Amino acid sequence: MLAVDPAASIAAIAAEAGVDRRTVYRRFASREELLAAIYEARYDAVERAVEHARLREAPVAVALHRYVEDVIDVNRTWPVELTRLRADDAIQARRDALIREVDDFLRRAVDEGLLRADLPLSWASSLLPQLMHLASQELPELSAAQAADTVVDTFLRGLGSR
Repeated sequence: MLAVDPAASIAAIAAEAGVDRRTVYRRFASREELLAAIYEARYDAVERAVEHARLREAPVAVALHRYVEDVIDVNRTWPVELTRLRADDAIQARRDALIREVDDFLRRAVDEGLLRADLPLSWASSLLPQLMHLASQELPELSAAQAADTVVDTFLRGLGSR
């Protein structure tokens, strides 16, 4: 609901969930607290995706596909507007740590010859999340694994070594 209408009220969220708004307020003191819990749950899921992908030790192509598939699943499960996340210091610190880990992985992909070395790493680092986001939204008919196939193929054909 928040993905469709980021300004949705607690009353509307409660109605959609089939509970009274007082039930929501018993758990969350404010709308901001509810949003913080949603963002935290989303980042927990992204962190699990990074762990599952084994970006440091799995073969690069395998790790890339696992990571993309799991993040597409996270994006579909937690389709919230992300701009607000950047305002929360705790979430921003977690986001920065994840970005560093993925950037280290992409550097390894370049070093191992899977990605082109003649392009800035920042380009790959910016492009991959955008492709995952697009696949999450624009390819709903595909499973997360199938959407990941599309993203990985697009990513590697555009940035892959020749």
